[in-house]
Amino acid sequence: MSKNPIQLFTPHFEIEECLAEIRVCLEKGWTGIGFKTNEFEKQFSDFIGQKYCHFLNSNTNGMHLILEVLKKTKGWNDGDEVISTAITFVSTNHSILHADLTPVFADVDSSLCITQAEVLKKITPRTKAVIFVAMGGNSGCIEEIAALCKERGLVLILDAAHSAGSKLHGRDLSQFADYSAYSFQAVKNLPTADAGLITVKTQEEDELVRQLSWCGINKDTYSRSKDGYKWLYSVDDVGYKYNGNSIMAAIAIVQLRYLEQGNLRRRALATRYQAKFSAISELQYILHANETESSRHLIQLILPSVQFRNSLIEYLDKNGIGSGVHYRSNSRYPMYASNTTPFSNEIDEKIISLPCHLKLSDEDVDYVAEKIISFSQLN
Repeated sequence: MSKNPIQLFTPHFEIEECLAEIRVCLEKGWTGIGFKTNEFEKQFSDFIGQKYCHFLNSNTNGMHLILEVLKKTKGWNDGDEVISTAITFVSTNHSILHADLTPVFADVDSSLCITQAEVLKKITPRTKAVIFVAMGGNSGCIEEIAALCKERGLVLILDAAHSAGSKLHGRDLSQFADYSAYSFQAVKNLPTADAGLITVKTQEEDELVRQLSWCGINKDTYSRSKDGYKWLYSVDDVGYKYNGNSIMAAIAIVQLRYLEQGNLRRRALATRYQAKFSAISELQYILHANETESSRHLIQLILPSVQFRNSLIEYLDKNGIGSGVHYRSNSRYPMYASNTTPFSNEIDEKIISLPCHLKLSDEDVDYVAEKIISFSQLN
């Protein structure tokens, strides 16, 4: 057994730098919205090449906010359809339900991403948008789906929960979509404790999301505090409490400095895993379409059967190795059971996620791979 347990996810923080940024917030006496959230928005905007970025408390609430804004600005009706995927964390699809819209699942292929062909099958007169989940940072066929959405007049939303720093042809993945929602939850590539960020297209949308994320109030407290506190504001909408805060943004500012370096290391881990598994036919390593530019949040295998996968998870656990499944098909849950996704429901029983984080050594990767290969040879 490895000397220390190998976790599936272990976040890495630049601790002293994070504490220094947080200290500035505490000394200033401003830990809420504004100040550091504004600073991070500007830095992340420059990093991904998007003009309008809004820092929030989670990707989940960000996705819901995007959909609510689109309903208000584009005249969508309750029950209108959003094409999504069954292979995702449930919050992607819960956000559609929270917005009183109807999730319709396109099936995935072995990349675990939805395809243009499957999206095309699901388009109806009530379809308004497509959500593309960049699984593990994988760009999949986002270019083809973007072209289809443009042709059909549909909105393309990128669920970028896994893809901070992921690129395609040198461009941030968000540049292939109309709107994007990022996650900075604790185990993501740009970790805080929990936070998120969305991109929108226009100044008017930016003003609207800021108002809706702050209870519908037309001006936040930080803006009102400048040049003497101005207490009077208007509440123009029934909004939400989705805003980010300066403590999380302070951590994010530091972590952003190291994101590209961290993603480079993740790609190196992926390459090492791939080389180990290349000769074992039972272990199908999931390549990313943008392999040399992927954030590589996940490293995954497709295994021969559910029995093989479940036994392997137990075997790895006994040998001090954490693993996971990303994800069970959402079609298996009662609120989404009306969706038919044959391949998603087949492949979710065969996938496994392997340890991939910045505290892994090359020797750790070798140990994990050797245990999986030895299990495969015995089974």
